[in-house]
Amino acid sequence: MFRKVKKRHSSSSSQSSEISAKSKSVDSSLGGLSRSSTVASLDTDSTKSSGNAVSDICAEFRVKYVGAIEKLHFDMSKILQEPLDLISYIDAAQQDGKLPFVPGDEDMLLGVSKYGVKVASLDQYDVLHRHPLYLIVRMLCYDDGLGAGKNLLALKTTDAKQHECAIWVYQCSNAEQAQSICKVLSAYFDCALASEKS
Repeated sequence: MFRKVKKRHSSSSSQSSEISAKSKSVDSSLGGLSRSSTVASLDTDSTKSSGNAVSDICAEFRVKYVGAIEKLHFDMSKILQEPLDLISYIDAAQQDGKLPFVPGDEDMLLGVSKYGVKVASLDQYDVLHRHPLYLIVRMLCYDDGLGAGKNLLALKTTDAKQHECAIWVYQCSNAEQAQSICKVLSAYFDCALASEKS
């Protein structure tokens, strides 16, 4: 499913962390597509922390890049707070042709670490996207509704000045992979919040 890569200067590679994520079941009919799926969502405004340390490990996942909706006014970030609002916005963008329904054929490597999310080519020579942890507003995964068992991973980010936001969409091979990405990222947020309180 994913592999763990140790970084240099790993201080506590033997420590384990308990990973948790919010999840809920969603039934929606959006634009003629009927969907019944599980949504795993990460809201970074949460102040809960498990107190477990996460070492300098990067979890890597093979995904496909669907597309992005960039340069949205920051007010959109406030409107797209709930998972269903974000899913509806992505569905509408797909129907309007702003995002494709099906990703390109090329697999990408999505790495999640304490620094954030990095998307690179499989050989890791070309870095396509970097999403620093402190700029990630929400991450959620849900069934794409096309009946092939694929799940979409949506990442909502903002810029450092909070003038704009963007939605990045990746396709995962299955629900377990998508939920694992959300859980790993949730653990890094918990770790960052715990170290901030200390």
